[in-house]
Amino acid sequence: MILGIDFDGTCVTHAYPKVGRFIGAESVLTDLVSKGHKLILYTMRSGRELDDAVEWFNSNKIPLWGVNHNPEQHLWTSSPKVYAQLYIDDAALGIPLLDGLSGERPFVDWTAVRYLLLQKGIL
Repeated sequence: MILGIDFDGTCVTHAYPKVGRFIGAESVLTDLVSKGHKLILYTMRSGRELDDAVEWFNSNKIPLWGVNHNPEQHLWTSSPKVYAQLYIDDAALGIPLLDGLSGERPFVDWTAVRYLLLQKGIL
């Protein structure tokens, strides 16, 4: 399965332009890759800030299949929308969120996401 993964508020807490703090995404993303799923970083970040997000994946030994594009999509469409079969994004309707610390925006609840992925047979 191809998964589009947002970064800020999804892999880490919201701290743009910095990289936010750990929220538990690493183990779930690592497990997804170990099951053969392909991850596409799908983020609004660009330039140095995008490099920082990619480095977060590299430092956590989580391979990315694509960064803001699906490497095979050009074979069947010229659409700029990144194709994935599932998107994990803190802005997605129904994604389980946790409240941030005082003043922080909510972020993805990876314990609940792991449960949902298990229930769907994805993990």
